[in-house]
Amino acid sequence: MSGSKLLRVAAVGAGYFSRLHLEAWRDLPGVELVGLCDRDPVRLAEQAARHGIASVFGDAASMARELAPDIVDVTTPPATHHALIEQVLGHCGLVVCQKALAPSYAEAEAIVATCEAAAKPLVGHENFRFSPWYREAARMLREGALGTPHTVSFRLRPGDGQGPAAYLDRQPYFQQMKQFLVFETAIHFIDTFRFMMGEVEAVTARMSRMNPVISGEDAGYLIFEFASGATGLFDGKRLNDHIATDPRRTMGEMWLEGSAGVLRLYGEGRLWFKPRRVEESEHAYDKGPGTFAGGAVYALQAHVCAFARGEAPALAGDNYPGRLTTTILAG
Repeated sequence: MSGSKLLRVAAVGAGYFSRLHLEAWRDLPGVELVGLCDRDPVRLAEQAARHGIASVFGDAASMARELAPDIVDVTTPPATHHALIEQVLGHCGLVVCQKALAPSYAEAEAIVATCEAAAKPLVGHENFRFSPWYREAARMLREGALGTPHTVSFRLRPGDGQGPAAYLDRQPYFQQMKQFLVFETAIHFIDTFRFMMGEVEAVTARMSRMNPVISGEDAGYLIFEFASGATGLFDGKRLNDHIATDPRRTMGEMWLEGSAGVLRLYGEGRLWFKPRRVEESEHAYDKGPGTFAGGAVYALQAHVCAFARGEAPALAGDNYPGRLTTTILAG
């Protein structure tokens, strides 16, 4: 794929979140959406029409064989990922796979081993770290604006989890997930913590279920101990909202503290910086578009395209342990 001007992308999955992937692929320059696969014919037809995709399929293997795309984007539930990746791997250049990569760490390792054996890159679509506010925070950390970082905390308050109708208008399967808050949601913030603070050495968790209509946990605390000696706190409750016109834009608020100052993230994507012993003021930066997570999906997929063309490195190095670094791109 190195040096190619046009990248041909085929997608597996036409559910709720897949539309954000499809919109980004459609809008990226030098990308053609050539195929879409889903087992639900109504949903498949709707998404294909919305995004101008001419070729639709009921199974992934047939789509990959017929189209031989440069990139296959898998946006189905985690339990389906390994089988689908095996079906398409021999007929594409690389695979993008939605988080969570698999239902268990052992199966995630098996997926990575499958891709390594085929010498094909695997991209974990963990997009929150591509949000403009986290990229700006990481830049400030690299440049030393906060000094030595020692604490990060995030308070998750999307406000979408109360009552019997919780999640039904968007992703109704959330109600049946046996593992919910960490597996589905906190995974994003664990990744952004690692993106900013480095590797985690220990985790303490206390989880609970506040909404009785769902199967899994929807509230809890995660305490992180980083290899650097820094600490982190994830405080998650999906029932309450925070101050924002769209509570799901940032999904909550962050404090990032270092020896030289404190950076705070608020619900509109605004950052406030207080250098030590200096008054706090708003930190000006490009907050990105008003789309999901400040355009995080588009930014991740733009990086994937640059990698596929040989224009950007696989930026995984210090954020994934062991051999996972060889095959997962991480932004």
